[in-house]
Order: sequence, then C-alpha cells, then structure tokens
Amino acid sequence: MKKKLLSALLLSTALLAAGCGGDDGEEAHVDEEGCEHLQEGPAAAVTAAVSGTGPAVSNDHKRYDIALVDVAGGKGGAVSFAVSEATDYVLYMSAPVPVTVTNSSGAAVEIEESATSSSLCTDIKGRHVVPLTVGTHTLTFGPSTLSSVSLVIEESGEHDHDH
Repeated sequence: MKKKLLSALLLSTALLAAGCGGDDGEEAHVDEEGCEHLQEGPAAAVTAAVSGTGPAVSNDHKRYDIALVDVAGGKGGAVSFAVSEATDYVLYMSAPVPVTVTNSSGAAVEIEESATSSSLCTDIKGRHVVPLTVGTHTLTFGPSTLSSVSLVIEESGEHDHDH
C-alpha cells in the first residue's frame, strides 16, 4: 500500500512539475532549432556598437557572430532587434556572456528565465527567455573577457519553417 501511495505521489509530482514548466515538447523543439542554427548557421558577422542600438540582428533562423568591442570592464557592446510580434523570445548564445535587454524607451526588460546550458545541446552556453513587445529592443553584451559571441534568436512558441 505504501509503495502504491509513493508511486502515485511521485507520478503526480512529476506531472505537476511538467505542467508548470509549459509544454516541454515546444521547449525541446525551440532548443533543437537554436542548437541547429548555432552549429550550422547560416551565419552573419556583425560588430557590436560601443553605445546606442548597434547593428540589427533578427529571429530569421541565422546565427549572428558578434564581435565584441572594448567597453568598461572588458569586452561587450550592443545590437538591435526589431520585434514584429509581441511574444517570448529565446536568446541562444555560444558563450556565457552577460546580456541585458532594453526596450525602445531604454527601460530594462526582465529576463524570465536564464540558463548556461541545455540538456539537448552542448553548444548552448547561454539560454535566456525574454518577453518582448513590438518595437526595437537593444541587446547589450558584457562586460566579458571574450572577444566574440554567437547569437541565435527563436520565438519561444512552436513554429514551422523550411530550411
């Protein structure tokens, strides 16, 4: 009897944990997308700006290889991301470089969830879920000791596209 109760408790706890975290299938799909583009590209090289909004990056199934510039405390810089649909976006990074996000008014946007890895992909060294509204946002990297970071941006929800 105790074993059955324990099994039922463990099962219900596991189901609750899975339910609270959202749809694990969608999250896994998004991580696979992010990983694939981090590994295989296609790639576009950009150099971060010391100040201002910086060069544009997008959620266009591309890897952006961002050259970081000298900033206070090390290497860093900014790029801009124009959002056409208000939703959660996942920022996948090839290195654990600090990143902050601000909206077009300059107000900080809170990152909902951050991790320095993904169980699906060892190339993911930064995974940040951030809710973004329509408009242009600035992603500011650093300070870091690294001179570059690769970035892939994916919508958090399920989506289909052709490669």
